[in-house]
Amino acid sequence: MKTARRRAREIALQALYAWQLAGGALPDVLAQACSFEGYAYADAALAETLIRGSIERADELDALIAPHLIDRRVDSLSPVERAILRIATLELAEQPETPVKVVLNEAVDLGKAFGAEQGHRFVNGVLERVAQAVRPVEFARLRQPA
Repeated sequence: MKTARRRAREIALQALYAWQLAGGALPDVLAQACSFEGYAYADAALAETLIRGSIERADELDALIAPHLIDRRVDSLSPVERAILRIATLELAEQPETPVKVVLNEAVDLGKAFGAEQGHRFVNGVLERVAQAVRPVEFARLRQPA
């Protein structure tokens, strides 16, 4: 069973995908998100935070992501990969109460559910590097042997 937070991330992904393809003002994107299937069971506050932050801070998030893409540019990513990376990078940068491991796992799951066949592996690799840069202490603890 999906948690309310998982559903919020799915709603945010769908809203950002639509925004990237069609554009639109933030209030319109937020209103459209409310009509998505599963919204009633989502953490609405988290969905709005992720949508609002990913749109308002897209350039900042892309600047955090870009150095970790190795041989690609942010604008060459698929809309799904770009949306997942923005959502997760926003959570890593602005939601310290959400553990790195949770952010990474949720992003990988979104990639598996909505992305290209092996897109989740790419997302995971990029986000591990972003997490190492944004939350170095927590990321290092994650990598220590048990």
